[in-house]
Amino acid sequence: MTDEEILRMLEDTTKEASRHQLETLRSILERQAGVLYLRSHLQGHDEQPVDAATFRRAVPLSSYDDYVDHIDRMADGLVDHDLPLLSVDTLLCFFYSSGTSAMKPKLIPYFDSKLSKAASFMAHQGSASILRRSFPPRTSVSKILWFIYADNIATTKGGFKVMAASTYPIHSGATNWSQFLSCSSPREVILGSNVEHQMYCHLLCGLRNSDFIDGIRVPYAIGLIKVFGLLESKWKQLCDDLECGVPSLEISDVAMRDSVIEVLGGPQPELSRRIWAICEDKNWGGIVSKLWPNVRFIRCVTTGSLAQYYPKLKQYAGEVPVLGGDYFASECCVGINMDITQPPERTRFILLPTAAYFEFLPFASDVTDVVSEETVDISGVEAGKMYEVVVTTYRGFYRYHLGDIVRVVGFYNSSPLVEFVMRAPRAPSEVVTEKDLLLAIEYFQSVLRSAMAVEITEFSSFLDLTLSPKLLKVYIEVREECMFLPKEKIEELVVILKECGSSIGDSLGDKYNVQRKRGEIDPLVVSIVKPGSFDALSQLAIENGAPATQYKPPKIIRNHQIVDFIEKRILVTVSLDG
Repeated sequence: MTDEEILRMLEDTTKEASRHQLETLRSILERQAGVLYLRSHLQGHDEQPVDAATFRRAVPLSSYDDYVDHIDRMADGLVDHDLPLLSVDTLLCFFYSSGTSAMKPKLIPYFDSKLSKAASFMAHQGSASILRRSFPPRTSVSKILWFIYADNIATTKGGFKVMAASTYPIHSGATNWSQFLSCSSPREVILGSNVEHQMYCHLLCGLRNSDFIDGIRVPYAIGLIKVFGLLESKWKQLCDDLECGVPSLEISDVAMRDSVIEVLGGPQPELSRRIWAICEDKNWGGIVSKLWPNVRFIRCVTTGSLAQYYPKLKQYAGEVPVLGGDYFASECCVGINMDITQPPERTRFILLPTAAYFEFLPFASDVTDVVSEETVDISGVEAGKMYEVVVTTYRGFYRYHLGDIVRVVGFYNSSPLVEFVMRAPRAPSEVVTEKDLLLAIEYFQSVLRSAMAVEITEFSSFLDLTLSPKLLKVYIEVREECMFLPKEKIEELVVILKECGSSIGDSLGDKYNVQRKRGEIDPLVVSIVKPGSFDALSQLAIENGAPATQYKPPKIIRNHQIVDFIEKRILVTVSLDG
């Protein structure tokens, strides 16, 4: 299909969103009504398939915990093919969830569904068509500096592979691999096993092809922040490698070394001198176009909790536009970003009526909980209101809490136009949301920077419910060069933290402040952790199975192992009285 045909199909689909939604649900139920999970809820409903109203009345809202026993059985190979558990389609593999609030990610089953493949194809091809419409391909400058990692594949007890959804094309055959042929790095770099070494080699190959780089891509904004941090710390080594035509001896993977040597094509002294001249000033503002003069865009997800990295990313990008990603989850595609040039606060997604059957739970931010268990469908949402997204997918999830809060800002034809607000709270006991925390840290950063010239690089929080009153802890990491803590300065730092830190409590949202005034929660505790703590946490998560491609530092920690890990790296802690 041509780009025009794909975009026309997307346009037509959104004009009759409600009809396509009902057809999507009917298609799912016609195929999956006999699976064990649905059979227990649809007994007595002889009409096949049931209508939307009956489906929503008979099948309860669900969460991952409602599927975990079935998923564990499938992962262990304990499947009765005459009585499918979640889907009648063949199980191909499992995807890792992208959430990182626990030490180990969830397993999302990936079934061989023709209907799902068709919906996913339209979503991904639509996204590619929109990019090509905005940035028509150029034959002379056609390389993409693509920071993508195949990740280590795990295998379940039943012999099924487990991987990140974003790396499935890499592992599923030559046809899917073809989409990475424009990557400036060779296949061996993508398939490597050491993420830091892969990142270095991606960067080295990108510098070698500096005149031919059209765009820079990475799944999430934090990935590029890490890349540019690596550039700042290792630019001299990168220049030495270019001059010699051989990657650093730190790169021990033989296949990766040999492939990079081939890309370098021998010593590049002139290129090395040019990059050295650019980097030796250590003026990293606008570094992207300085190093890659023909680059037209950077593309990554910058919405939700990833919005915190956008200002720093824009500093590196300079005049190069940072394009937003689409709204795709491991469970299904949700929405597509038709206006990719908008910054995070103005990024809007058009709900795809054929991607899944969508329902919406009204959400009230002041109580950080759903308003009711009564959902509305795609035709019942109202502009200006927030909802938690509920999906019924082609691949075995039925009325499933996706865990995302969106705000409906309008409609594109008859399909809702939404902005991603945050991940949903897990329980009514949670007193702050990701959004509250992000706003509080932004304000805290502005105050702290003027007082100490300190830049916050990462943060997270933990609500200790084992104490009475409850206690909210906020962990903050700052840039290493900002952090000098001789003993005589500790007292001064504590004073400044107390002065600045009260701004966090004032900005943490209505629910926190109401409970604080009632005495249901103790004074806020702020801890500064050692530089590199969150990088170490990400490494630990990857070692425990989290895919490097999808890793995002948790903003709301709900796992005591993560808390114990962070607590051991604390430099100074301040309990705020205000």
